[in-house]
This record gives sequence, C-alpha cells and structure tokens, in this order.
Amino acid sequence: MLEGGRLWSAAMGIVIAIDAGTTGVRSFAIDESGTPLGFAYREFTQHFPQPGWVEHDAEEIWQAVLATLAEVTDTISEPIAAIGITDQRETVVMWDRRSGTPRHRAIVWQDRRTAARCEELHNAGHLDMVRRTTGLVLDPYFSGTKVEWLLTTGGVEVDDDLAFGTVDSWLVWKLTGGVHITDTTNASRTLLYDIGELRWSDEMCDLLGVPMSILPEVRASSERYGVTTDGLPVPAGTPISGIAGDQQAALFGQACFEPGQAKNTYGTGSFVLMNVGQVCPDPVEGLLTTVAWTLDVDGAWQTNYAYEGAIFVTGAAIQWLRDGLGIIDDASETGPLATSVADTGGVVFVPAMAGLGSPYWDPRARGTIVGITRGTGRAELTRATVEAMAYQTRDVVDAMAAASGTGVRDLRVDGGASVMDFLLQFQADQLGVPVIRSKVAETTALGAAYLAGLAEGVWDSPADVTANWAADGEFVPTSERSGADADYARWQRAVERSRHWDAD
Repeated sequence: MLEGGRLWSAAMGIVIAIDAGTTGVRSFAIDESGTPLGFAYREFTQHFPQPGWVEHDAEEIWQAVLATLAEVTDTISEPIAAIGITDQRETVVMWDRRSGTPRHRAIVWQDRRTAARCEELHNAGHLDMVRRTTGLVLDPYFSGTKVEWLLTTGGVEVDDDLAFGTVDSWLVWKLTGGVHITDTTNASRTLLYDIGELRWSDEMCDLLGVPMSILPEVRASSERYGVTTDGLPVPAGTPISGIAGDQQAALFGQACFEPGQAKNTYGTGSFVLMNVGQVCPDPVEGLLTTVAWTLDVDGAWQTNYAYEGAIFVTGAAIQWLRDGLGIIDDASETGPLATSVADTGGVVFVPAMAGLGSPYWDPRARGTIVGITRGTGRAELTRATVEAMAYQTRDVVDAMAAASGTGVRDLRVDGGASVMDFLLQFQADQLGVPVIRSKVAETTALGAAYLAGLAEGVWDSPADVTANWAADGEFVPTSERSGADADYARWQRAVERSRHWDAD
C-alpha cells in the first residue's frame, strides 16, 4: 500500500498508547523515533461514598478513552500500527459479559474499605504464604480483597456472565468487543497471581473466595491480544498489542532494562521500581516484588521482575491543596509557591490520607501536619507537600539499597510533578545520587506504546527503546549530607506521629 509516495508497512506506523490513570485518561501518539505526535486528556469523576472509600465509574473511564482517541486520531494522518494500554493497576472492575456494562462502580487502588479484612488475614497467619506466592503484602491497596468484598458485601452475584478485571482488561474488552485478558504485570498486582509460577493461584483464590471463572486469561506484556471492533475512533482491525501496569510501563519507557536501574514516577502516588532481573527474588521487608514485564526474546517468553516501593499519595496531595483547601488554583502554581520561601519554617506534612505504603505498610496511618506556628502560611505548607514527595521516595530507595546490598547509581524520573526543578534538586540532595528527568515526561504512555510497537515490528528489540531514550535534565547533589540527613530525621519523627492513628 502506498502512503505519501512510499510503500507502507506496519513497521513504519504510528503507535497510540491509552494511559488510563487514576484521575484521567490520556491518549498519546508517537512515531518510530519515539517522538510524541499528539495527545489528549480527559479527567473523570472521583467518587468518595464514605471516608477512605474511592470509586470510579468504569463507563465514564470508557467514554474518556473514546473522547481522547477521537481527539488524537484527528491530529495524525498515517495509519496506526498498534495500540498499547497502560492503567492504574489494582483498581477492580466487575462487568456483565452479556451486556458489557459494569455491575458496580470500580473500586480504586486507593480505597481502604478492606483494611480490617487484611488485618484479619494477617492475624490468621496468612502473610508468609501471601508474600511467597504473590510478592505482595496484605493491604487493601491490592485487588484481591476488593474482589472478595464485592462478592460478599457489595451485592455482586457470581454467575456465568460475571467478569472481573483491572482497568486494562475492561478496556481491551470494550475495544475488541469481548476479549477477556490481562497481562502478567497487572495480574501480579491482584493478590491472586503466583508470580513465580506465572499463573493464577488456586491457594489465593480459595483463601479469598474468588472463582477462577471470572478471571481473565493472562498474557505477555507485548503480543497481539485482539483487534478493534467497528464503531470506534480508530479503524476496525487495529491491533491491541501491548499492556503493562502504569509503573511497569514507566520502567520500560525509561529504558531501565539492566538489573539495578531504577525509576520513580511522580503521579497521583509515587512508585519507585528497580529492575532485579529474570529470577524472582525472595520477599523483602518493606518492599513489593512484582513482574516488570514479559517479552518474547528470541522466540521464548522471558519475564523480568522488579522491587517496588508504592507511595500512595504525592500528586494527590497537590490536588488536595487545590480542591480541598483552595490554597492554589492550579497545580502549576506549586513549584513557584514552594520556592517563594527559603524553607518550610519547620512544618512537615505526612500525606498519609490513604494510609502509608512502602516501606511502612500501615493502612491505619492518617495525614499529619506537624510544626505549625503563627508564621505558617500557604507557601510553607505547599513547600512541605513537595518535600514530602522526596522524603517518601528516600524511604523506599533506602529500603531497596538495604535489600539489594547496593544503592541506586541514579534515579530516572517522570510524571507530572517531575517538571518541578526544585523537587528534583531536593530529591538528589536527599538521595545523594543524580536524578535524571526523561525528555519525554509521559514515560508511562511511552512504555505502553513501545510494548505494542515491539509486538507489531515497529521496533525490533528493547535496544531500540534505549536508543530513543534521552534526558531532559540531570540534578546532582549539592547540599551537605548532614543537613539533608537532619531534615530526613525530622521527617521520620513526623511519620511516627502519623502511624496507627485510625484505631477504629
């Protein structure tokens, strides 16, 4: 086929990534060089039916996908070689196979309604088995206890038409008209998947009362799962060929292909991942072990694993400053306001609104602000919010250094808050290593696009991804370690005051 005077092939195509995040959907188009060609974004509604509960309307997410796809495809003229999907991972969607409609609002990864159930399972002695099998911990963050709640308390009945999936599964189902799959990265976040055997775990499904019949088929992170159906903003027959959970997609998009390479994504939460190679490591205190990706390497499926530190609230705290307190009108004000003062005036903010993730794993922790004086104003609180992002990241990186025996040599960063030079310099000072910002900030979408394009021959191997990767800026430590360590010690004192707060 001739396109613009040249012979067209899939290997010369545009790849679109659908990034279905926690607060909105982004569709993102790139060419063979990894250059962004266009993107569109739509927020969707956050529902808070009770304190600690967070829900989404899966149908509203789907409509946001359609709207952003339509906007992006209007900006490109070349054929689409493939679509990749990345998603908010642990969020649970239940839908009806016959009608294709949700049976309950999606329960979001931030939701804490199953905290008591997780404690009950922990007290019953199941933690060791859970960690050994899934690489995770007993925390309401993960999908499994959410699924159990929906089936036992949420009014969702098990029948032949019931389907469960994370958001990637829901979108593939809608895009293809009925393909029910997920990939190894998303499966590894459900609390139902054996990451060593790479299959659904009978033991975990039995423990949580989850029938195998509702689970999607687990596939690799880069292969053709199906093609688009009629009536969508993209042509019918477009391959859906790449899936990864958002943080694994960012690790891939940051070209962290060698063991020991690490990245941090500053999003709604922040997630530090370190590639640990192809051998599934033993569980490590304070960290998660997760599937990084599964690829076809020379005709054989190869799975890489990662250590992960999951920080529940970072960018969401900036949203709270905007929507909850009204002290900023737009997130873009955060950096200038934070740097308008020399320091926080002694204020420390622990944004444990959804409990604390790595390395504490305390679902009973709650948001805490300490050190307030009459001189505390909006600038000091904003700066404390930004500094908390860096302190929480240090919590995780220090735990990774202890687990691996070696520290990270640098940290590649991305996500919305990575535009703040102040944050990245403060982060470098806290870690004592360079912090490198990717030239393409949306590395989550970039990783999903690369995974899809690899399956369709747009790129030949991960080496092509490495060749495309470029830095936008590098921040090297400038402050004395004694000062950074003193600030961090004050942070740790504040964390202790936030822990175990919600005794009920």
